[in-house]
Amino acid sequence: MRHLRFLRYMDEVARTGSIRGAAARLNVTPSALNRRIMDLEEELGLKLLERRARGVSLTAAGEVFVSYIREQLNDADRMRSQLEDLRGLRRGTVRIACSQALAHDFLPQQIAAFRLRYPLMTFEVMVADHEHAITLLVDYEVDLVLVFRPAFIGRLRPLMTLPQRLVALMPADHPLARKPKLRLADCTGYPLALSELSTGGRQMIEERLSRSGLRFSVAAEANSFELLRGLVVHCGMISFQIEIGAEPEAMPPGVVVRPVDERDLAGADLVLGQLRGRNLPLAGAQFAEHLSGVLRQRAEALAS
Repeated sequence: MRHLRFLRYMDEVARTGSIRGAAARLNVTPSALNRRIMDLEEELGLKLLERRARGVSLTAAGEVFVSYIREQLNDADRMRSQLEDLRGLRRGTVRIACSQALAHDFLPQQIAAFRLRYPLMTFEVMVADHEHAITLLVDYEVDLVLVFRPAFIGRLRPLMTLPQRLVALMPADHPLARKPKLRLADCTGYPLALSELSTGGRQMIEERLSRSGLRFSVAAEANSFELLRGLVVHCGMISFQIEIGAEPEAMPPGVVVRPVDERDLAGADLVLGQLRGRNLPLAGAQFAEHLSGVLRQRAEALAS
């Protein structure tokens, strides 16, 4: 399968935007790599790269060719996974991007459960906001995404969705902890620790605030949900997460979880998805099936 080697070389040039940079990463000489690309351009009768003083960029023909390359490499990876499965090795790598809310408890739990069945499986996990996760999927950096409130794009194929509400995290002795359910207006006047604006939950809150005229006292913003939990524990602040990322039994001692009233925030979907029209490697397909089953059970429990 030597022809795949050059496909990977061309893919690396597209990702780095530099023949010299790609050559260094691939341990080949820049002149040899450039010669191979020029030979291919001559064979196709089209320029694939715009060569500039500082790096290269893809032409329209190059964009088409790189898309083809990534489909071929994906098919090759899937074929290898299937061959390994036929040998009984059950090897493979699952590449997935997830929202931060899934990274602390839910996804590690599901990886552990999956590896009980397939102990030779490995994982490459990217924790990313919903927009970045979709970019990783479209660029073939990951095979699956599990993200809250992703933007609609035609290339995303949802495999399973789970409705999610926002909940508030606060110290057990906080004055609002006595309430079974919170209105956003209840939280005004108290210091809040909020996730950055790129997260789906924060965007929901900001959209509601802009319509209601409420103003929050934001004492801290962070791109780490673990840090936000720490601010609740050590600073007595209120923070917000989606339900699956803030299950009461997983909270640090002294932290309670209260739902946000549906009149303020109606909720949105957690989406497990893949790239439309793409054949997943066997490892990714098996893990997608596992996650779909778990999410389906949770959805049925919510509906009952």
